[in-house]
Amino acid sequence: MSRPVSTYRVQLTPGFGFAEVAGIAPYLRDLGVSHVYLSPVLQAVPDSLHGYDVIDHSRIREEFGGAKGFREMAEVLASHDLAIVIDIVPNHMNTANEQFRSVLSEGLDSPYAHWFDIEWRDGRVAVHSFAEDLPASEYYHIIDWREGPGYRRFFDVSSLIGLRVEEPSVLFATHEVIFWLLDEGLVEGLRIDHPDGLADPRDYLDKLRARTGGVWTVVEKILIGDERLPEDWACDGTTGYDVLNRVNGLFVDPEGKAPLVELFTRMTGQDAHYPSVMTRAKREVVELFFGGEVDRLSRVTGVSPADLTELLVAMPVYRAYVTPGEPVEPPARQIVEAAAPDPETARAVLEGTPEAIVRFQQTCGPVMAKGVEDTALYRWFPLACLNEVGGEPDHFGTSVEDFHAYCGQMRPFTMTTLSTHDTKRSEDVRARLQVLSELPTEWERAVDGWAGQLAFDPGLDYLAWQTLMAAWPISADRFTDYLLKAAREAKTATSWIAPDPAYEEGLRAFARKAVELPIGDFTAQVDRYAVANSLGQKLVQLMMPGVPDVYQGNERTDFSLVDPDNRRPVTFPCAAESAWDAAKLLVTTQALRLRRRLGPAAPYEPMAASGEAAEHAVVFGRGRAVAVATRLPVRLARRGGWGATSITLPQGRWRDLLTRQLYTGRTPVGHLLSRYPVALLERHDL
Repeated sequence: MSRPVSTYRVQLTPGFGFAEVAGIAPYLRDLGVSHVYLSPVLQAVPDSLHGYDVIDHSRIREEFGGAKGFREMAEVLASHDLAIVIDIVPNHMNTANEQFRSVLSEGLDSPYAHWFDIEWRDGRVAVHSFAEDLPASEYYHIIDWREGPGYRRFFDVSSLIGLRVEEPSVLFATHEVIFWLLDEGLVEGLRIDHPDGLADPRDYLDKLRARTGGVWTVVEKILIGDERLPEDWACDGTTGYDVLNRVNGLFVDPEGKAPLVELFTRMTGQDAHYPSVMTRAKREVVELFFGGEVDRLSRVTGVSPADLTELLVAMPVYRAYVTPGEPVEPPARQIVEAAAPDPETARAVLEGTPEAIVRFQQTCGPVMAKGVEDTALYRWFPLACLNEVGGEPDHFGTSVEDFHAYCGQMRPFTMTTLSTHDTKRSEDVRARLQVLSELPTEWERAVDGWAGQLAFDPGLDYLAWQTLMAAWPISADRFTDYLLKAAREAKTATSWIAPDPAYEEGLRAFARKAVELPIGDFTAQVDRYAVANSLGQKLVQLMMPGVPDVYQGNERTDFSLVDPDNRRPVTFPCAAESAWDAAKLLVTTQALRLRRRLGPAAPYEPMAASGEAAEHAVVFGRGRAVAVATRLPVRLARRGGWGATSITLPQGRWRDLLTRQLYTGRTPVGHLLSRYPVALLERHDL
């Protein structure tokens, strides 16, 4: 099996299934990708638009075309030199499945009792009152929906029950179709959803690699700061959030931090210290959503719920990897001991029973996800492009030197991305927001003007203005849907579990009036520079080490917001509707085609410009290719442009694939980037 050179992510839905994917094969081939990367393909809840709620692992989803449709699609793709990567969900499945019904009907006598991570108490399991699928039985009891049920969930979603794939029979039963697709040669790569939910991610990946023969595998692992993927995981890397945040930082001006934080605190009344906001948010979600998980953890560790709560709140990462029966690695010990309220608590979760060790780790991820991704990031947002999965919104900017150093230690086949089905906002929304770090004074003046005409909630308005500017033009309905989600996630005035109808009606009225303001005038000013950020980050992501992924539709401009907005249908082929579209499509196509010519082994070679504007250039080589991108374009313009700044190309003649011009030796950057703010050069005399 070949490893991908690049991937294109497609969100399958009942309205866009296998036949439709086959229909865009010529377009994807011409775009230059090597693999089509599909969202989950196993049978999910029939009307599911995402597929992560599997109900039957033995079937390929009928709404997409079933097994026959999958094979036919694979044959068409193969005829266009395209292979398939699929997204799989080993951690959980929807509760509306036959196996769980059997467990509720027969209790521990069910042949599927070992499938699920259930806490049996007096032979019964605590469940919520589902609208349908509940058999009359003595083996469960109904609890209030505000309480955690008696089984491990995906985060706080009670309709998604945790699977025990550490059991060999469960692993085989839930992966039988996946293994068949691999054995038949119909699939050449796997994306593993939420590995941190598993009892032993390393063991799972070991078993998967042993069975699949080393197929290309990436994991949806969220890394924080300088955290790295465990070296002993049998996979090729992550799905790319770590890369996304570093590329994003390249185009953020650190000098914008102080004025933007000051503006944010003035408008919202929020704390200027992000860690304090994050800590409060994590504590709130533990008390709101995870009381059942903490109580269960308390029973197996002997530690008080209060002390466990303090430990979970203080954990800085999604999981500190400890395997029962093995020595605790120093980094994991250091993380847990620093977070624990006392040595006894740390010892209980590091050196206690196997269940205590595993269950603590499985609880850390949900607290981080709900406390940070789904709460704190909706409360603290001086510059919203930094509020991404795995991001640190108080960390403004990545230097070129740090970026080169990061690229130098990347795994060669890790995935890289800028937009996914789970990002908080698309790459081009972030490109516009990045500009604000260079225009804090102008931005403050604009926001004050809008706020003087229209105000609603100080805790939300500033996020609303950023979003409206960066997603412009946007319909009132889309903007309203986003603000409702943002407000409910923030949980300060309304929430998913306790909505405030009066507040939400006021929010709808605010959104309808806000879209009528002349926000587009400021967006037009921003776009003079956002184009450079958009093309620059795209070129960097496509040409840096790793396997670049393009999320559907993002080969041209896309101004989508958080799901479900970013999962809207895409019209193929993606044609250019503006000069920005045309330039982005050109950069994407030429870079993807060049990556196929280069192959995966091309070395990463940091390069540097010389001259007074050198800090504004990101330059690196990839074998017989050189990529050049502009960063911090506002400051560049204010200093009068590139001036005498130049780069020295390696020996030979080099053709810019975007303009078709030839260059040799010492080349003025202003000349090289006279038409586009980026250049993609290929050695011409080989």
